[in-house]
Amino acid sequence: MDSPHDSQPDVPTQPGDGPREPILTLPAALTAYIILLAVIHLRVLLPPELENWTIDVFGFIPKRYDSSLLNLQIPGGTGAKVWTFVTYSLLHANLTHLGFNVLWLLPFGSALARRFGAVRFYLFLAVTAAAGALAHLVTHEHAIAPMIGASASVSGAMAAAIRFAFVRGSFLSFSRADAETAAKVPALPLSRALRDARVLGFLAVWFGVNIVFGIGAIGVGTEGATVAWQAHIGGFVAGLLLFSLFDPVPRARGDAADASSRDISNRI
Repeated sequence: MDSPHDSQPDVPTQPGDGPREPILTLPAALTAYIILLAVIHLRVLLPPELENWTIDVFGFIPKRYDSSLLNLQIPGGTGAKVWTFVTYSLLHANLTHLGFNVLWLLPFGSALARRFGAVRFYLFLAVTAAAGALAHLVTHEHAIAPMIGASASVSGAMAAAIRFAFVRGSFLSFSRADAETAAKVPALPLSRALRDARVLGFLAVWFGVNIVFGIGAIGVGTEGATVAWQAHIGGFVAGLLLFSLFDPVPRARGDAADASSRDISNRI
């Protein structure tokens, strides 16, 4: 006999019937920032004279601050002396330049955006961009070539992230938690972080790569362009030192910090 109409047949459970992981797992603040960079990069579609004007007005030009400036007129006027400390970081030379910065920002910026929240994250990027511009100004006092690119901010984000990246449960530890939890682990005090072999190894590689790129005048896909490695270092140092001013997560206690630094031993 047929089963009653009100009875429900057993339906085998399919692996895909449960909650699905979202395709886009980046925090909203970072996603919005990357979209902003991409939209701004559409300026390359402008006529050449208008694109050059945009770079002159929003790029960072050390010569703009030269007291001996005589008849050389740089577009942007007095206002550009202020806003270009940040706006230069939103411009990129080409897709290779943009893609290189975004690629490095994905892991470190993602953790930082989750930890800081949108407002702190954007302010942090602005402050580290300004620090990179200041370092470039000090080392290229009379340069007339504009500096563009988010590399100083990316470097600052990397420096800030390593303050907690190797702590047990964080995103570069051997016992990583989920993304949200990994981004909220208590950070090591700077003095203790600088005694961590993994942090020191990261610093050595990072500074070594930047110095090699800078001294070797290795570009990122733009003919005639070189890496502004001094700006990278300025952003990195600012991110490392100023992290605590932006961090909303309470500091780790001394004993907790010691335990977190023994991540490898706990895996044996």
